[in-house]
Amino acid sequence: MADGKLVLIVDDEPGILTTLAGVLSDEGYRTVCTGLGAEALDLYSSEQPDVVMLDVWLPDHDGLETLQALRELDPTAAVIMMSGHGTASTAVKAIKMGAYDYVEKPLSYHLTVETVIGALEYRRSVASDRQLLTSLEKTKDRLETPADLTGPPLFGLVQRTDLPQKTIAGSTVIYGLGLHSGSRTGMSIQPLPADSGIHFTILPTNTHVPGHVSAVAETDYATTLANNGESIRTVEHFLSAAHAVGITNLLVKVHGEIPVLDGSALEFCRTLEEVGVEVQPERRREVVIDRRYEVGGDEKQLILEPDDGFAVSYLLRYPPPIGEQRYEFRLSSFAAYKDQIAPARTFGFMRDLKMMSELGLGSGGRLDNCILVGEDNVINTALRFPDEFARHKILDIIGDLYLLGYPIRGKVTARLTGHRDNIAILRQILEANPTAGADG
Repeated sequence: MADGKLVLIVDDEPGILTTLAGVLSDEGYRTVCTGLGAEALDLYSSEQPDVVMLDVWLPDHDGLETLQALRELDPTAAVIMMSGHGTASTAVKAIKMGAYDYVEKPLSYHLTVETVIGALEYRRSVASDRQLLTSLEKTKDRLETPADLTGPPLFGLVQRTDLPQKTIAGSTVIYGLGLHSGSRTGMSIQPLPADSGIHFTILPTNTHVPGHVSAVAETDYATTLANNGESIRTVEHFLSAAHAVGITNLLVKVHGEIPVLDGSALEFCRTLEEVGVEVQPERRREVVIDRRYEVGGDEKQLILEPDDGFAVSYLLRYPPPIGEQRYEFRLSSFAAYKDQIAPARTFGFMRDLKMMSELGLGSGGRLDNCILVGEDNVINTALRFPDEFARHKILDIIGDLYLLGYPIRGKVTARLTGHRDNIAILRQILEANPTAGADG
């Protein structure tokens, strides 16, 4: 598996150099060693190693300064930071500066090998990322659409409004890391004609998936759409931004999972603003909620009832350090959404990481794309809002509910609910309202 890959080990302790070199040599790796940061930079330039294992504390250079210099030499460098007495803040800073991973000494045989294997895979994924970007750039100007593309189904609560339909003014590419797959992923977004709806195409198979609740396959930790054995994970953050800006017609080409970016919807908002929104002459339709719909019970509950606009209230309750949070938001404008809801990031708990890993989820959760909660405090970041957790739940609801295919006129009141409940209430609405009678 090592295939003679070269690992540069940088540490001022001769015993560490000897031990790590021996472990990696036994696994079939070649190694080159130094105890100095300056020499490490020279060796990187001359030897072009596949992976660097770099100590935080060096006699001539700070390890983080050496990391920064390595990343300037080669933005694709796969660097594993090591420390025998580091802190969480040092780990966070190293990851944000571009390190692949941060490990504590003494390193076990197993940890050393597994971390190097992961770093090599990261290096390969960066190369794939560049190929992906090239592929997406080539497709973003080709406006072909799936042959069976149609607008979202009409049903009894769908009514015409005086507001216009919208698409985007041009095409663009967004790429990054998938939160749950851990893989490099990307998407291109392209305008569609009026009355088309929102559609996804899975690359490279060109499998068509409608942006509709009928295509929802999974709701564990994220919302997944699927068709013909192909799936798209984590659609809710992007759909939340699209719902807020009022985009009704759009084609999204994606490789497997929507990029998580910083764990919020803020970058999607900025991208939509940069590419521009095109107002279309046809009037848009809305789902006008006519009565109270409800899922859940005494503890968890989600209610959707009539309202003059669209509003969401959410009550969240977790053990400390989160506690109880409540937030209410009315979607009065895209600017309000971008200011109050879009920056709120997804979150996860240290205690759940092992279980999520066993389920094949959360592999892309890193220190810069989610809020990581420990036993006593938030580990990796400063909160953007005191109630950021509740606001992110509202962000998810706005995205999931857009899978009805139309903007909603109604009020959501939610308590301790998640993606499964969001999708369940959409299905309840469709079951209660036949397709006949819509204002087409």
